Amino acid sequence: MKNFLLAGAALSLISACSQAAAPAKPEAPAVEMVETVPELSPLQVAMNDSARSDEEKARDAWRHPVETLEFFGVEPSDTVIEIWPGGGWYTNILAPYLAAGGGTLVAAGFDPAAAPDEERRKRTESRLAEFKANYADPHFGTIEYSVFSGISGPLAAPGSADAVLTFRNVHNWMSGGYTEKFFTDAFAALKPGGVLGVVEHRLPSTATQDPTGATGYVHEDFVKARAIAAGFEFAGASEINANPADTADHPFGVWTLPPNSKSTGSDGNTPDGFDRARYADIGESDRMTLKFVKPE
Repeated sequence: MKNFLLAGAALSLISACSQAAAPAKPEAPAVEMVETVPELSPLQVAMNDSARSDEEKARDAWRHPVETLEFFGVEPSDTVIEIWPGGGWYTNILAPYLAAGGGTLVAAGFDPAAAPDEERRKRTESRLAEFKANYADPHFGTIEYSVFSGISGPLAAPGSADAVLTFRNVHNWMSGGYTEKFFTDAFAALKPGGVLGVVEHRLPSTATQDPTGATGYVHEDFVKARAIAAGFEFAGASEINANPADTADHPFGVWTLPPNSKSTGSDGNTPDGFDRARYADIGESDRMTLKFVKPE
């Protein structure tokens, strides 16, 4: 028994020594969590450009510039003609986008020669000069300039453009009586395979089309027919800029809706029962987004 107890004590001592000699298990290194930020596309970078005001960016939710330009297939190396850029809402996206990619923007503005009187001719020239001054910064690249009207010459050298884009202008040309000229001029300016992109306020197919476009709303079939008559092939439509809440039957046409939010007529009076909040809730107009291609 004494030997047995001594043997047990020895085994216990050996076991204790073994445990004491075992190296401590190293702690696992701390894993640093790094949040990955998705890389912005060149178009998204242009949309976030510092030249754009907060007011402009607030309209992105209605105009969807990135999705619209992607649908039209505009590449940063393209030569793009923007028709009647107005205050430059789309120009502030297109110009830096094309400048960064080696492309060229051609801004085809209002034509002073088409002004009905001297006063409006001078006003148009002043607006063009102001527009050019706004985009003289190298940040926007070298913008080329052209004009468009019922009497204007070519938009650009024949077959030189990859894309011709127009945003909410067709109704103006219907009023002026030179809608067909626009599609013919655009066709001539485009390279074979070039794209014509049209965004316009959409009139429901069940509504009667005013041939002068006085309400600002236009049938899709009207636009398609004019483009096809000029030689284009219809390449597709997108609902990117659709607004089902817009019924297109407002007291002051499309200008009743934001951003114009018109509430008085030419007589300065507001219709009885006019509810400004109702039109503000609708938001901006329902718009067609159509893509046409010049055949190869």
